Amino acid sequence: ARLGLDWQAARARAIAAITAIAPNDSAARYEGIGCTVIAGTARLLSDREIDVGGRIVRARRIVIATGSRAIVPEFCAGLGYYTNETIWGMTALPARLCILGAGPMGCEMAEAFANLGVEVTLIGRMLPREAADLVAPVADSLRARGVVHVAARAVAGRAGPDGGVVLTLADGRNCAGALLLATGRQVETGWLGLKLAGGPEGIRTDTGLRVLGQRRIFAAGDCADPVGIGPQRLTHVAASHAGLLVRRLAFRLPARLSAVPPVRVVYTAPALAQIGPVDGARVLVRRFTENDRAIAEGDMTGLVRLVLDARGRLIGAGITAPHAGEMIGMYALAIARKIPLRVLAGLVLPYPTRSEAGRQMLGAYFAERLFGPGPRKIVGLLNRLP
Repeated sequence: ARLGLDWQAARARAIAAITAIAPNDSAARYEGIGCTVIAGTARLLSDREIDVGGRIVRARRIVIATGSRAIVPEFCAGLGYYTNETIWGMTALPARLCILGAGPMGCEMAEAFANLGVEVTLIGRMLPREAADLVAPVADSLRARGVVHVAARAVAGRAGPDGGVVLTLADGRNCAGALLLATGRQVETGWLGLKLAGGPEGIRTDTGLRVLGQRRIFAAGDCADPVGIGPQRLTHVAASHAGLLVRRLAFRLPARLSAVPPVRVVYTAPALAQIGPVDGARVLVRRFTENDRAIAEGDMTGLVRLVLDARGRLIGAGITAPHAGEMIGMYALAIARKIPLRVLAGLVLPYPTRSEAGRQMLGAYFAERLFGPGPRKIVGLLNRLP
């Protein structure tokens, strides 16, 4: 949509990208590296046996990686709606689109369809997990594109004209048009046949991804709900789960999930990237109005936000800016490896780049401490030396 393509061209481009990526997850690829691929619905007979359409597969270890599916509110049952899995089946662009859910997917799709000329209404609290000052530039950008954001909940729905729907909101207003559900995801395990710990949030596991109450069964990806960490439905998290299980099951190493939360990114324009908590003992903020690269490009939207604990250690970071997801990695590494702030402040970054904003903020933070009453007194005494 940002390239100015119409719906058919944008849809074709997206499908082409999906098709290009698909071989990485194809049956042919896995068979080519020695895996046996069986198509069908599986039922767990025990912790060592799986029934797939009458074929019994026995194994010493079983990994469940069944993913999750879109949540469909009860009042939407029976209505025509789209989800992340069916949106590419939309053959014609609707005049109006109601997006139920204002999390990452809801915001991303609101921007995309607004750029395509659709009248978009985004329903729900916007990006509730993120810090308000990081969300504000995203909200402003969506508003500038014509997106109408309504924080009220939807409480009822009925069929509308032209195959669309009419949603009734808690404040009495209605939203009419095509419906895209972005209300979150849930896990279903009842069909697996074996009762496992957990529920709609996922299969409960320990931090090594072993299912609670089971010795031989593990869960990974969207369907896993590790104790003390919770479900983290991100593709890069699923990849890290796979690596952990290879270390545990193939090499018998005592691998465990990191307590450091993963980076999450909202791919709007500007993008929003966040890792760790949004609050702490102190929060440092640097806006791109003070960044030379942003000034030169004429786009000074957004900010860098660092969260410190009571001992001055970095525990969280957030960025709202163009390509924020490409900039957050430095802070993710610093948090994971407990790199001191002084190391980040002393890092020499290329000029002019947006990445400098965080380093400059830390420079100001240490300058504040350096030129406090105590250090100034010491400098004054040192200046008296010959």
